[in-house]
Amino acid sequence: MTKKIIALCFLLNLMACAELQQVVNQLPQGGTLSNADIAAGLRQALDFGIEKQVTKLTQTDGFYKNDLVKILLPSELQKVDKTLRDIGLSSLADEGLKLLNRAAEDAVKEATPIFVNAVKEITFDDAKNILLGNDNAATTYLKVKTESPLYAKFNPVIKSSFDEVGASEIWSSLINKYNALPLTADVNPDLTDYVTREALNGVYTMIALEEKDIRNNFASRTTTLLKKVFALQD
Repeated sequence: MTKKIIALCFLLNLMACAELQQVVNQLPQGGTLSNADIAAGLRQALDFGIEKQVTKLTQTDGFYKNDLVKILLPSELQKVDKTLRDIGLSSLADEGLKLLNRAAEDAVKEATPIFVNAVKEITFDDAKNILLGNDNAATTYLKVKTESPLYAKFNPVIKSSFDEVGASEIWSSLINKYNALPLTADVNPDLTDYVTREALNGVYTMIALEEKDIRNNFASRTTTLLKKVFALQD
């Protein structure tokens, strides 16, 4: 009887070991990645996002023909746009809108060095929290690290771009035409600040798009490191 009990216990242990091994086999490969490996994988994902998405925004029509980030008029001026179109000045309204987006495209060219430096500064705690976070956790991290210095870079570039392409003159003409209409309240928004903030939002939107793709689409993990690191959050 004792021998049977011992044999039964031995069998149960084997079954438990087999079940445990099955659980282990189902875990993502790369579970033993070091802290440095995880951080390196996230840096690579962010670098890819910067390289692929920020570069697109610097091209002609990078903002203007991208519905995800196209800069529209601030609420104070949307009535200006509508009124001008209603009275047959659609071409002027279109040109004014295009110049806002051109200024953003110029400004984003200043972004890459700031992003690259921010990515280099990721610590392990940041990396771990980002890896286990939501679909845009890395982008949120970048925003915290870069929003202030990027604003300082973007704002004068956008102002200079406005001056260079004559946007200030066009918008002055556009707003003056609107203000001259009867029964309209005068408007005078700070377009440079508005476009600066909208350009920043566009940059973060596009990087978040790339981050989400890498997190959710295995085919977008184009390096061994990306495959190993992001398997841990699947």
